[in-house]
Amino acid sequence: MAWLAAAKTFHLSPIDVAPLRSRASLAAGFGGLSVAGAGFSRSSTFRSKPFASFGISTDASVKEAIKTEKAPAALGPYSQAIKANNLLFVSGVLGLVPETGKFVSDSVEDQTEQVLKNMGEILKAGGASYSSVVKTTIMLADLKDFKKVNEIYAKYFTSPAPARSTYQVAALPLDAKIEIECIAVL
Repeated sequence: MAWLAAAKTFHLSPIDVAPLRSRASLAAGFGGLSVAGAGFSRSSTFRSKPFASFGISTDASVKEAIKTEKAPAALGPYSQAIKANNLLFVSGVLGLVPETGKFVSDSVEDQTEQVLKNMGEILKAGGASYSSVVKTTIMLADLKDFKKVNEIYAKYFTSPAPARSTYQVAALPLDAKIEIECIAVL
């Protein structure tokens, strides 16, 4: 029946399973993970090799919005973070003070510190932590601030540090100096 569910989910055409009846196979699934294997056969002349398949669910019900008052609210039609398939996707975070909605200061160092504090609150609300972050993306108004940002960033992400990309961008929301987004495993 797993093939029927997959056919409905991915809009596949029905298949003729009669040729498969001469061989027994094993399939199991739970949530977004499906594993299938073959290797049992009624005929001793045919032996299939075992295989496994991993699928990620596209079902919208496995997507959960994460929101905390301990970090600035989203500035537009997006979520602070989304939890899906044992991953937490944290939207770009700015160095705003949650209570005031204003930047902590105009310095990139202070904004970086506040960004990472805000990110920590969102991670916590989503059931993750800095140590579970596997990828970050940093957007800087000025790439000359790279070294200053690294010094602060290193206090939050210890070894092994997450994979990371850093870009200088033309502009950031509210004229921020820095914005950071991340992905964490749950």
